[in-house]
Amino acid sequence: MSNKTGIDYTSVEARRSPASSRSMSFGRRLAYRVYEPLLRALIWSLNATYRYQPAIGQEHIDAIIRDGTVCAPCYWHQNHLVCAPRIRSWIRRGFKACFLVSSSVDGEVPERIARSWGAEVIRGSANVSGTLALRDQQAMIKRGYSIVTTADGPRGPMHEFKPGVVLMARIAGTPIVPLGYAASRAWRLETWDGFIVPKPFARIVVGVGTPYSVPGDARLDDLEAHRQNVQAAVMSVSEECEKALQST
Repeated sequence: MSNKTGIDYTSVEARRSPASSRSMSFGRRLAYRVYEPLLRALIWSLNATYRYQPAIGQEHIDAIIRDGTVCAPCYWHQNHLVCAPRIRSWIRRGFKACFLVSSSVDGEVPERIARSWGAEVIRGSANVSGTLALRDQQAMIKRGYSIVTTADGPRGPMHEFKPGVVLMARIAGTPIVPLGYAASRAWRLETWDGFIVPKPFARIVVGVGTPYSVPGDARLDDLEAHRQNVQAAVMSVSEECEKALQST
């Protein structure tokens, strides 16, 4: 897509923030080519050791996959290491996933990994290309793809659900599906989101919340209430997982 300025916004380079001085230099491209397989191997190795307990709300995703329902799975950015591979397992069962990934250079490796899983990817950022990303999401939804997002990403604040997903759900009539998990042992990184890395052989409980629908006739003034509702729903799923883990 181009506009009267002649900018081609189908290019991810055009969607990056002009405030960032980082670009996809040759050195960075080379580093990412090395980094990607190492990261994929690390994710696979860690997940292979995890002891997954029976999932909470498994019936929700079973019904979604069985019926081919288009939805919007959402989880906190800090939970990406476990939640994203769970969605990969859904893809293997026929789930059509499209990940929303930051348009910054940091999104290059996650995009490659998601595509290697058989998922589609939309690149966009809230401060530069939010409208473009929303348009792209609607197009993917019409093609039968569910839009996967980290609800508070890519920059936070931590655990603050972004309104863009709620607006997308209202326009497309797509239910939001809260996701979360809890681990018996984990490292918490010193990042803005407190990124969680479960330790090898940790027990893990994954939770899938009840799909939440935003009425298509909801007024824009009402969207804040729905945003708070789904924010609470994502928090609630994680809390349920913690309780289930402590009881086993």
